[in-house]
Amino acid sequence: MTKRVLPLLVGAAAGTMLLLATFVSPAGAAGAEVSVGSNDSLFSQNKQNEPALAVDPAHPNILVGGANDNIDLEGCNAGDDTTCPFTAGVGTTGVYFSFDGGVSWQQPTTYSGYSARTCIGTAGISTDPCVPLTPEDGGQIGTLPWYYENGLTSDGDPAVAFGPAPSSSGSFDWSNGSRLYFANLTANFSSKRTDFTFKGVEGIGVSRLDIPAAGISSLPAKDDWHAPVVITGGGGAGFADKEQVWADNAASSPYFGNAYVCFGDYVGGPSAGSNTVRETIATSTDGGDSWRTQIVQRNTGSSSGSFSLISGTSGCTLRTDSLGNVYAFWVGFDQKTKQQSLYMTRSFDGGSTFETARALFPVVSTGAFDPTQGRNVMDGVAGARADLSVAPSVDIANGSPTGAAATDQIVMAWADGADGLNHEHLMFSTSTNGGDDWTAPDSIEASGDRPYYTAPAISPDGTDVYVVYNAFTQPFQDTTGTPRPLIGVLVHADIDVSSGSVGSFSEVFSTRSTPGDARASSANALVDEFLGDYVYAVARNDYGAAVWNDTRDGAVCPAIDAWRQSLVDGTGGVARPAPMIDCAADGSKVFGNSSIYGVSVPDPS
Repeated sequence: MTKRVLPLLVGAAAGTMLLLATFVSPAGAAGAEVSVGSNDSLFSQNKQNEPALAVDPAHPNILVGGANDNIDLEGCNAGDDTTCPFTAGVGTTGVYFSFDGGVSWQQPTTYSGYSARTCIGTAGISTDPCVPLTPEDGGQIGTLPWYYENGLTSDGDPAVAFGPAPSSSGSFDWSNGSRLYFANLTANFSSKRTDFTFKGVEGIGVSRLDIPAAGISSLPAKDDWHAPVVITGGGGAGFADKEQVWADNAASSPYFGNAYVCFGDYVGGPSAGSNTVRETIATSTDGGDSWRTQIVQRNTGSSSGSFSLISGTSGCTLRTDSLGNVYAFWVGFDQKTKQQSLYMTRSFDGGSTFETARALFPVVSTGAFDPTQGRNVMDGVAGARADLSVAPSVDIANGSPTGAAATDQIVMAWADGADGLNHEHLMFSTSTNGGDDWTAPDSIEASGDRPYYTAPAISPDGTDVYVVYNAFTQPFQDTTGTPRPLIGVLVHADIDVSSGSVGSFSEVFSTRSTPGDARASSANALVDEFLGDYVYAVARNDYGAAVWNDTRDGAVCPAIDAWRQSLVDGTGGVARPAPMIDCAADGSKVFGNSSIYGVSVPDPS
């Protein structure tokens, strides 16, 4: 049988502003800050990145976001003023709630927990070390609760998804309410192996929160959260990383309520190298109480889910269609072919087994190699890493919450550097036959944008698709002394559900008038910028919402830039700065203040 590939229709950049005159975004021209709880005047408590986003299908006004959030870490002036460390044992997985469809956001900041938030320190004194507060001492956190109490530390890389809540008998139905699954990297709180809660260096913790069928309109209490359950990789030195979570949220599915987590399992720990990374999927059929893991890598032809290794697998994502079929995607580098590609595997039995994975599209890493970091960066030397910008992000029109009116069309987006430095593209492809065939990838970014990270979202009825992306608007910079504008963009296109054809993409929101400068962001070690690896989008039939990394509230620090440049040049002679002393504020802006911003837009058509 000849397989049919649909034509892809995408708009040119010249048409990207056409829809702006037809409506105004509810969140205003600048978007709304999501990470609203942090101390914007103190590095690194003012640092957030790697946003995640989920919408509750049963309560589409409720959105939950996540991010790497330093809100509870010590300030740079605690101890040595030139160091800004992660405080051992303090969690860094922020959580945020919107009860109006993403127009405004709230952050719980007073959960009891293990916190260094009060360790501000004194400028010029290096003998004032931080002593974090325990819950019994009055410690308060703005991150996921119940980690310290269970011998764990939340370590960021957030991923969020909603599914139905189980009844007391274990059956799933939306009438039971909704269940939020919040996955994140998780470490043992204790440094002593004999006191470890789980075996391994880093696992995947899954927190859960139930939303009553009647919904909620205020922040949940700490006691509303379930204690985290930890999913582990292989062996005592296992290191799980780059996870995503999904729940089967269409009542038409025979596996309705199943939950899935994918992650890269670095067997032997991350220092063992990319040759030991195994793409792994965990499945839960009991609301996240327990999980069964299996490796899902290609090539033996087996349908059992035990496949041989693809070197360097990472950046996975998961979705389900209205029939409960599970789709997993990731980027991998095959040592045999020396080719980096996007891969897909499917399960037709609720995650019990997965088919042999296959390569969909070849991809080329974006940006340029920075020898001081040993990785690719996008904006310039000592810049923000771009390791996973080529990783695929996917969504499926599965008709949630009921499955009615589902088209099951799949949309996929990623950033690609095949055309070389300063010519990176936001690529888009779609499938209308369950991933058997895909349209030829086409670029949909506005002219001059250098897409950094991206994510698509398709409405449950398959009539609308939104794609969010971060982008740099200047070429790669060989010096830290020049601006590096960073923007967030949301585009939209209508879909002809009878054919699956995607119409022209138009820009429905951007921060072009309020760009940030990526140099204002920073790794805690200060040697380079840091923006993380993700952006996210969600869609319902009447609106779309998105979150992205934003540096508009941060101040560029010339002393930091000069020190970073000396590291790049290898010249030395520039003293390591103390950020809270050597970096002057720019009005209300303070160095290091990277934030999560979001927007919610009504269906423009």
